[in-house]
Amino acid sequence: MPPLVSVVVPFYNEKHNPTLLAERLDAVFDSLEGYTCEYIFVNDGSTDGTGAELDRIASANPRVKALHFRQNSGQSAALVAGMRRSEGEYILTLDGDLQNDPADFPRFLELLQEFDCVCGVRQHRQDVWLRTFSSGVANRVRNRILRDGISDAGCGAKGFRRACIEHFVSFNGQHRFFAVMVRAAGLSIVECPVQHHARQHGTSKYGIHNRLWRGLYDLIGVAWLRKRYASSVVLEVAPPVDEPDSDNAEELAALALGKGH
Repeated sequence: MPPLVSVVVPFYNEKHNPTLLAERLDAVFDSLEGYTCEYIFVNDGSTDGTGAELDRIASANPRVKALHFRQNSGQSAALVAGMRRSEGEYILTLDGDLQNDPADFPRFLELLQEFDCVCGVRQHRQDVWLRTFSSGVANRVRNRILRDGISDAGCGAKGFRRACIEHFVSFNGQHRFFAVMVRAAGLSIVECPVQHHARQHGTSKYGIHNRLWRGLYDLIGVAWLRKRYASSVVLEVAPPVDEPDSDNAEELAALALGKGH
């Protein structure tokens, strides 16, 4: 049976975007052979009708599963909840603002044959200069402290093998530090250039204040957690080989030497 791919997308007050995103995802997976797919669309306590839109799409598209939060809990909580409820061998993530492009997913799946985690790196970013500048500064600071080798931690386009999910410690802001947990677990990571589009609908949920100060606070916590992170790799143990019956031992030895009948 073809491997299942789970696409997890958080939405918060993005009622105009889920239908367009589902159509773009369908276009990618309809043309991609060798995989089946499911879309976990997470409504993070939206107040603008996003939840009703997700239910409508889920009733019409069997690939879509709608997950609803009672109240807004943040992007990290939505992503982790969607991942834990996914069933795929591979888990791909996108932001719900349509700035990421599902057309990059075939390349992600190619890389996931070799690596445990793929982190997107946005090319030719279509954001205002202040957001791009602040993101660049934040990435340089976090790399200086954490040294995880990720150049665009804020990119929502990521891919994981299922083995990664158990190593994610859930906390607010965690989605920018997935790679830290993957490396701490001894798993492999690769970066991949991805497309980036200008936002067409809705408004950004992040600004300079909730990015800068909370980001610095999270950075201190993750630096501590990385040093204290406990992870182990369980080796597969081969089942014991049955010993031959003593009555047949001489016959088996003769067959091994080519002397049998």
